[in-house]
Amino acid sequence: MTENISIKEEKKSKAVLVSLVTRDMNENEEEISLSELERLCETAGVEVFARMMQNKESPDPRTYIGKGKVGELSELCKNNEVDTVVFDCELSPSQIRNLEDDIGDVNVIDRSMLILDIFALHAVTGEGKLQVELAQLKYTVPRLVGKGLELSRLGGGVGTRGPGESKLETDRRHVKRRMDMLEAQIAEMAKNREVQRAQRDRSGIFKFAIAGYTNAGKSTLLNQLTGAAIPANNRLFDTLDTTSRLLTVSDTMDVVVSDTVGFIRKLPHQLVEAFKATLEELEYADLLLHVIDVSNPEWQHQAEVVEKLIVELGANEIPRIDVFNKCDRVEAGDLRPHGADICSISARTGEGVDRL
Repeated sequence: MTENISIKEEKKSKAVLVSLVTRDMNENEEEISLSELERLCETAGVEVFARMMQNKESPDPRTYIGKGKVGELSELCKNNEVDTVVFDCELSPSQIRNLEDDIGDVNVIDRSMLILDIFALHAVTGEGKLQVELAQLKYTVPRLVGKGLELSRLGGGVGTRGPGESKLETDRRHVKRRMDMLEAQIAEMAKNREVQRAQRDRSGIFKFAIAGYTNAGKSTLLNQLTGAAIPANNRLFDTLDTTSRLLTVSDTMDVVVSDTVGFIRKLPHQLVEAFKATLEELEYADLLLHVIDVSNPEWQHQAEVVEKLIVELGANEIPRIDVFNKCDRVEAGDLRPHGADICSISARTGEGVDRL
């Protein structure tokens, strides 16, 4: 006897994106940032229902956007079964609490919380999961306490998942203990990496590190250079864990090439801190390959974001090649960047890789 079993598909969260343009901000740049936020939502499995942008002299200390806009947002959510509101900024604990009180039955998260959620979704290795959990705890716990709610609020939905969710049901003291333990484990892994690094140094093998904006094609380039079979998908933050492969450049020269986590504008400070041990690959490299998606209209701004983070990580003095990727997507007549220490390639088709 056979039975018809129907599996209910999990309903996607429906979200409204909110942005504020103050007098010292560029409206066009905020539109671009909002489009990027929409892509982040897609990566997190959230359906974007609408965008809302307000021009205001400065953020409202209570709700970030003005009282009238909060009213509009509340109506929009109630009338269209919207369950999530994502702000393209970093909100304070009291702002999140006030917004949820005023809007009603919705989950209010900010850009940082969304990025943390995506990292939780894509963490694969043990170290990657530990780093994400630590970043989540550092960021989320003060905000939950600020709401005056139980830590078990992290029950499901965007901005609430990840390795840390089961641990957040304990009290603050236990959470602090958990954070100390995570930091100790990550530090131990960093020590092991230092030993491996010292062994590589003694062997005289050069170390190359691939850096770049998220989704610029870093993993595809590593695959093209070394024949690795690393999954390379067209989505943001697909690679969180550093992957190293050996590349034979000539009969007398081997190099180790490492792929690193991608950067993005408004990257949460907690993530930079948590992933510092992994990002040390940049600091200790003999050469950086800065991969830039030249097919993206915003490539110059994206390159600036990466530049700033390379400086923050203390890797700005390391020799570098700027690798302009995805040149197969650029019209033949378009002017491609050229000059010293610059190489145009297509990591997907292999064009220009020999020259690199």
